[in-house]
Amino acid sequence: MKTLLSLLIRFYQLAIRPLMMPRCRFYPSCSTYALEALREHGAAKGSYLAARRVCRCHPWNAGGVDPVPPKHFNHS
Repeated sequence: MKTLLSLLIRFYQLAIRPLMMPRCRFYPSCSTYALEALREHGAAKGSYLAARRVCRCHPWNAGGVDPVPPKHFNHS
């Protein structure tokens, strides 16, 4: 599932994004964030983090640097 989602995002980055004006308020861009979130956290949590990020990308949010949160390991 993670591979399929990553391929869909890469398709968007290569085929659709160049046709649109740059609009992302964050660094890294929302699609790059989504790829990193999928790589770091897997399909379920990575998709959740990416969707949450896209929901914050609107004109009333100042944006800024917003890296993918690190994966936490429980060392108990």
